[in-house]
Amino acid sequence: MDRKFWLLRSLRFFLFAALFVVAIGFVTQALWNWLMPDLFHLPAISLPQTYGLLVLSRILFGFKPGGGRSAAWARKRKEWQQRMAGRMEHLTPEAREKFRQQMRSRCSAAWGRHAEPIAEAQAQQPA
Repeated sequence: MDRKFWLLRSLRFFLFAALFVVAIGFVTQALWNWLMPDLFHLPAISLPQTYGLLVLSRILFGFKPGGGRSAAWARKRKEWQQRMAGRMEHLTPEAREKFRQQMRSRCSAAWGRHAEPIAEAQAQQPA
């Protein structure tokens, strides 16, 4: 069942991604054909020309040196992780375990799963 879940989830992702690309193409084509012929006396474009225009604009204007948005997102994620680690340090072990239990019950069964094998391994080691 787990494999079926991931297959359906990935299929749904690709379906929405394809719908998004088609919608962006139609919106760009409609805007071009509505504005450009009247304003600049340019010809109307077809859907394949629209996708070519989108790819060209992405090549010319979309790629930023130094990582662009992904580098900023990674930096924010690291800052968040450091803030959370700082908050967790000041908690007592009982409060930390209570917080973990609340997060497991609220978010999902997978939250904090990587911490359980570590705790079990430490409990099994002789002192």
